[in-house]
Amino acid sequence: MKGRFKWLNWLNWLNLLGVLVMVPVMGLGQISTKDICRIENGKLIFQIDPRWSAAQRSEVARQFNLDSTLMAEVLKGLPKVTVNGVTWEAEKLADGLIRLSKDADRLADISHINVPVLMMNDKWPEFIFVSHIGEPPYGINRFTKTELFMHHDSLVTLKLPGYKYAKSVILSGIFNDWSTSRDSMTRTDNGWSITLKLGAGYYPYKYIIDGRWTTDPNNKNREDDLAGGTNSVFYCYNHVFQLHGYTDARKVNLAGSFNGFSSSELDMIKTDSGWILPIFLTTGTHSYKFVVDGRWITDPDNPVIRGDGRGNQNSFMSIGDTLMFRVDAFQGAQQVELAGSFNNWQWGELIMEKTDTGWQLPYVLSPGNHEYKYIVDGKWTTDPGNPYLTGNGDQTNSVLVINPTHTFVVDRFPEAKKIVVAGSFNGWREDGYRMVRMGGRWILPLSLMPGKYTYRIIVDGNWMADPGNPLYEPNEYGETNSVVWVE
Repeated sequence: MKGRFKWLNWLNWLNLLGVLVMVPVMGLGQISTKDICRIENGKLIFQIDPRWSAAQRSEVARQFNLDSTLMAEVLKGLPKVTVNGVTWEAEKLADGLIRLSKDADRLADISHINVPVLMMNDKWPEFIFVSHIGEPPYGINRFTKTELFMHHDSLVTLKLPGYKYAKSVILSGIFNDWSTSRDSMTRTDNGWSITLKLGAGYYPYKYIIDGRWTTDPNNKNREDDLAGGTNSVFYCYNHVFQLHGYTDARKVNLAGSFNGFSSSELDMIKTDSGWILPIFLTTGTHSYKFVVDGRWITDPDNPVIRGDGRGNQNSFMSIGDTLMFRVDAFQGAQQVELAGSFNNWQWGELIMEKTDTGWQLPYVLSPGNHEYKYIVDGKWTTDPGNPYLTGNGDQTNSVLVINPTHTFVVDRFPEAKKIVVAGSFNGWREDGYRMVRMGGRWILPLSLMPGKYTYRIIVDGNWMADPGNPLYEPNEYGETNSVVWVE
């Protein structure tokens, strides 16, 4: 019944969708693949950037098993393309990207995919199923009646109508470590109720009705529970988007980096003075726009607006503490930009401020392992002040870890030139995270989600289990992988 995240198997999707959706990889140079593909309203959707070079387009096609003919025809501006009997629709978006989509049939087999997939469809089935790794980037509540969930001043009230013959109902979820006894609900005239004190966040839960684990029948938000069933999910909001005016508009939507700039998912609520949308957003920096009757606009009340390198402007906001990117170098440069996995490697967006000793830029990042580079007068370069790296050659990136949860330590190999850590957490990349020699030891801090991970170290090109870790298990090659558990 428990579950915040899950690594899912994608192999059966080869025949299911006719397209291979792969785990995000870093082989695309400065392109992040995490937002290229998603599932929405029963459609498989890709976002194609016409500005990609021929090599980049080829790499995207290879990684996602997209037919090269399909890619070529789409870039010609055709609204529909049929390849191998499959018809794709192409739509040019406001930011210059191309939205490529096809019907995704037999979606009940979503458990076979291995990427964060957001599914939004009130007709299939009668709930919203969200599969993701860790905390989702955003969330809104979808209860059948608003009075069944109330959140005010850190107090959350959940109501479960009916079940008048039940002897006991217990609320169990991530907020009480899935306790089977701690939070008993109170019987009311209409069913059962409970009030908890919770901060902003994402909360999977279930009811235990006379000993039986049950999802909330009045909540459309659900996710895999890692035991063949589902958890219900609610969100405690931490932000309200507001658009003043435009009271004559028929419809206003919110679109941003947190939902792939989809213009159809997030309907705003009309008020006497404009439009609002309460929402939960994960820690980090988010770009966004409002879509007013199909017209994309920046937030007129938000002065923080940045270009996206393609002639478009987006509004920006952030949740969390500010980090200062600072580099004491490149004093003679005309312009220095920051780009990384946290902004989809978008150049032309994060322009740094010149200081007496170099350059700086305040930015908010979510917990995790972030790759980045500086763009110095058009030339991509790693951070000269950061020894943590990943990749090889021109594809080498600096690594910044926010809130590390585990530190890999190797006390041997003092003469080694390079030690790389590769494992289940990074797709066993041979050019994965490089350890740094400090105080006679090799170390590597990483932010890993709770769970079990297997890994090996690569010492000057030689793969081996971690000699300092007594936990290991056999692998398919007749050797051993080291094992680490993160609480």
